[in-house]
Amino acid sequence: MSEELTSGLLTHARRREFKKGDRLYSRASGPDALFWLESGLVRLSVTSESGREAVLGLVTPGQWFGEASLFAGEPRGNDADAVLESTIAIVPAAAVHRIVDQRPDYLLQFLAMIGQRYRDALDRIDDTVLRPLPARLARVVLQSCERVLATLSPSNPVALQFSQEQAAAMVGASRQSINRVLKQWERQGVVQVGYRSLTVLDPGILRALQHQ
Repeated sequence: MSEELTSGLLTHARRREFKKGDRLYSRASGPDALFWLESGLVRLSVTSESGREAVLGLVTPGQWFGEASLFAGEPRGNDADAVLESTIAIVPAAAVHRIVDQRPDYLLQFLAMIGQRYRDALDRIDDTVLRPLPARLARVVLQSCERVLATLSPSNPVALQFSQEQAAAMVGASRQSINRVLKQWERQGVVQVGYRSLTVLDPGILRALQHQ
């Protein structure tokens, strides 16, 4: 969204600190606010009655989320949990609607954001059905570190807090399959695998892999 709209929304926000594992909102809860991630990482997911979790996406700093339910006036369609310690700006729904009512052109920016999320969801479905596991996993890893990569030289390693279980849920594979791919990449010098961590040594190879 534009800086003008972002700053206007943030003037109505209250900032709240979330610890790792804290839940921001639950599926079927009311759409009472819009959220902006200032720092940290947030996981959007759904869980089946059997307890199986599917990760819909990860929110990185500088991104808004929670807008679809707010404008549809429907209960939340997913859970949102802090993956890391996170600072989140919370804008009440009434303030969002008041701003949009005063400036209808802002609604087009929200529609564009919702459309992009829809396209991203379709891309994830296509990935799961059509792309091999290494390509799907490479995309998830790159998405996790893209903001850091933008500020570093290509030769700098990027250390991430990384959950193989979450990665498995995002790409539609088992944790064992994720581990096999990561170990193969480690032997090739692409990454270094640690306990709930991953260091990207050669992002160029991952960029090539994601398009295979």
